[in-house]
Parts: sequence; C-alpha cells; structure tokens
Amino acid sequence: MPTVRHASFAPHVAADTRLLILGSLPGARSLAERQYYAHPTNQFWRLLGDVIERPLASMPYEERLVQLRKAHVGLWDVIRSAERKTSSDSLIREVEAHDLGALVAGLPDLRMIAFNGGKAAAIGRKQLPALEKIAVVDLPSSSAAHTIGFAAKRARWLCLRDALAAIGPSR
Repeated sequence: MPTVRHASFAPHVAADTRLLILGSLPGARSLAERQYYAHPTNQFWRLLGDVIERPLASMPYEERLVQLRKAHVGLWDVIRSAERKTSSDSLIREVEAHDLGALVAGLPDLRMIAFNGGKAAAIGRKQLPALEKIAVVDLPSSSAAHTIGFAAKRARWLCLRDALAAIGPSR
C-alpha cells in the first residue's frame, strides 16, 4: 500500500467551547466519509456520549455535532497533514502540526484540553503554549486497536465532565 498525504478537517468549535478534544489525524474511513470518528468500531461517540449523557452513537452525524455544541465540546486534530499508509497512528510520518495556540487563544471559556490517544498527546503537547486555568489530560485512544476495553476507557474519559461542570468563563 503506497504512502499518501492526508489532511485533517476544520475544527468543530464555538466561542463558548469549554472542552476541546484533540485526535491525531482522521483515519481512512473518516476521511472518506468526511466525518470525525466514522469507523464503526471506534468507540469515540459511545465514550463521549457517556461523558455528556446523550446517546451520540445512535444519532446521525450532523445531530452529534449539534449536541457537542450544546454541551460546549469542540473537536479537532493536532495534525494538519501527514503521510500515512493505513489508518494506524504508528505509521504517521512527515507531520505538519496545527497551530493549537491560535485556536486556544480564540476560546475564552476553555477549561480542558483532552488528547485522544498517545500520538495526539505526543504531538499536541508540543504545540500548546503555557496554559493557565486550562487542564490538559491524556486519554486512552477511542480506537478499537487500543485494547484496554471499553469499561477501562470509559472510567478515564469520565474525567472530562469536570470541564463541563463549572459555570462561567475560565479566564
């Protein structure tokens, strides 16, 4: 399989975003469908649905995005573009990262940044400026390839509720 350069999507954020979840780079299925976390075995929508207490996994994609905005949750990826043969993060090469600092600067209510998986954390943490009053957490990947099991992932992901519970701006 040849190496292909892939590009990520535009950020899904609003000015009142409190929680920003950052993945690495959309996989082949997500790129083909132009949807975050489109592969049916990826547990992202189930995990995040449990965090915001809405059945995201059973909703049409556009409704999922509406529900994220209502819950003050934003999505993006740390990688603008990269070369990759398959959807595996371990095969990502020649990374061009997004300017996370610019995005964060435009989110005055942001309380937490969460990295979905180790590759996202390794690249994304290098892109962040020094942050005050914004928690940064590393989560187990929602990918089915990360095999710790749904219950263990869910237990870790539920910490995201902290970002959504507080009222008022963070800065």
